[in-house]
Amino acid sequence: MSHHLDPAKTGLAVGKLLGGLHVIWSILVAIGWAQWLVNFSQWAHMVSVPVIVKPFDLSAAVTVVIVAALIGCVIGYAFAKIWNWLHRG
Repeated sequence: MSHHLDPAKTGLAVGKLLGGLHVIWSILVAIGWAQWLVNFSQWAHMVSVPVIVKPFDLSAAVTVVIVAALIGCVIGYAFAKIWNWLHRG
């Protein structure tokens, strides 16, 4: 059994995961459910920080999805390279 990971495929997978999570977040902001989620998360973590979710902004949503996906690709690629290096030989 090979322990080798394809860095490009791993990068794309992690990029899609992070980008997809931010698509979901953008949808929650657009339909007005994001503030409730933030409030619940703060309650569940026993913290209180004033966070106000602003109205939906398409350009901000597209930006955060693209940036998250690109960061996910870099993280996934680096993870696969490190994984393969640790499991060489």
